[in-house]
Amino acid sequence: MAPVSELIQIDLSPRKPSPKPVWLKAKAPMGETFHSLKKMARDLNLHTVCESAQCPNIGECWNQKAATFMMLGNLCTRRCGFCAVPKGRPEPIDQDEPRRVAYAVAQLGLNHAVITSVNRDDDNIGAAQAFVRVVEEIRAQAPGCRVEILTPDFQGNEESLRKVVAVRPEILNHNIETVPRLYRVAKSGGRYEKSLHFLKHAKEIAAEMFNDREGDQIVTKTGIIVGLGEEMHELLAVFRDLADRKVDILTIGQYLRPSRDHLPMARYYTPEEFAFLKHEAMAMGFKHVESGPLVRSSYHAQEQAESTGLA
Repeated sequence: MAPVSELIQIDLSPRKPSPKPVWLKAKAPMGETFHSLKKMARDLNLHTVCESAQCPNIGECWNQKAATFMMLGNLCTRRCGFCAVPKGRPEPIDQDEPRRVAYAVAQLGLNHAVITSVNRDDDNIGAAQAFVRVVEEIRAQAPGCRVEILTPDFQGNEESLRKVVAVRPEILNHNIETVPRLYRVAKSGGRYEKSLHFLKHAKEIAAEMFNDREGDQIVTKTGIIVGLGEEMHELLAVFRDLADRKVDILTIGQYLRPSRDHLPMARYYTPEEFAFLKHEAMAMGFKHVESGPLVRSSYHAQEQAESTGLA
């Protein structure tokens, strides 16, 4: 087995802060639509990943009534080094939360709803069932709305994955996040091979359950952040692994350090490098690649889905 020093090559020494490049400037969160959406979330006791994960696009997205609701509480059972979502021991799963999320989706008049959650390693079956219920509730309360769910890996639990595939969301998203070498420090509790299997097995289960044309039973999606210390050849190797598993949509965005308690950022990628990564990924067979400094999993999610012609 390789020494730990070879597996974890990330510099944790203090760095002098450097100004953000001009291409990382985002719209400030303000405006009537922004504040009304924030009030709705508070009134319904709902969380959004936009706030919890400190997404830089919150101003732009919320003013367009595009918010990603985060279920299963606001405390994650994992401690990923890049993520701003609070960590800790979560409360019991709120069984009424899917109904309230669906109500918010209906009130906003969304055509494409993105629903994610914290990791709930304390109850993988309960977490999966919450995703099932929220898809069913959205279809009941907001008919015609496309549903995209961004789920954890459920620790590889087969029953959990089968539950979320069976409800047949228009898009099933599970983020790969980073390259294999950095999983130990970046994605606590996650395993690269487990996430790859999740994305591949979801297609296999859908093919088993549904009788549509081969490969069209479910649209899969994943995302990766860059700037943690990975090398370009490592990124391209991950893209090939994902393409081999027939993943349809790939998002690539810049890591921005949420606080001094999180992993340091190794470097900023330039717009030209993001364009290169998109070109290389598209050549591997992805149906859509969203690549840019401010890209996050749900950024322009509706446009991503529509561009594939699959969802």
